[in-house]
This record gives sequence, C-alpha cells and structure tokens, in this order.
Amino acid sequence: MRLIALAFATLLLLIQYPLWLGKGGWLRVWDLDKQVTQVKIKNDALKERNSKLESEVQDLKTGTGSVEERARFELGMIKKDEIFVQILDVGTAIQSIPASAINTAGAIKIVKDKH
Repeated sequence: MRLIALAFATLLLLIQYPLWLGKGGWLRVWDLDKQVTQVKIKNDALKERNSKLESEVQDLKTGTGSVEERARFELGMIKKDEIFVQILDVGTAIQSIPASAINTAGAIKIVKDKH
C-alpha cells in the first residue's frame, strides 16, 4: 500500500511540474501577462504622442500662426516694426549688472552711452 501511495505522489508531482514550471505553465503565463500590460501602457503613451504630433503637423500645414509662433519662440524672430523686450529674473538680472551701476539703496543707475 505504501508503494502505491508513493507512486501516486510521484505521478502527481510529475504532472504538476509542467503546469507550474513548463513552457506554458502558470509562471510563464503570469510573466507574459505583465509584459503585455507594460507594452499596452507604452503603446497608449506613444499613441498620445503621435496624435499630438499629427495635430501639430496639421497646424503647420494649414495656417501661419503656428509657423509664426515657432519662429518667435525657437528662433527669436520678430516682425517688422516690433520692439523686443526681454524680462529677466531678479537674481539673473542683478548678477549681470556691474557692481558700479548699483547704488547703496539697491537702485540701478541707468547711464546712456554718449557715443
């Protein structure tokens, strides 16, 4: 009787091995399911990026507004008869001003060039 029980236990373990660790086992299916989920998330992000790029291409093809905006922000271009005004951060502006131009009250002296 003990031999039959041992044989059944051995057969049960041999049957369980492919179910858990074999080529189509549960662990492999679980790992592939995780990979599919990650790929779906990446695909969704890429689809969103593609739709943004597609709308940008349509804007560039149909109108001049987006072309003008790109020329202004990326290339620093301005239209004829426009005045360019640049506003700096306070920290950046103070660092770029020579110390001789700042008085004791912290005010900046503006001196026109006489040339």
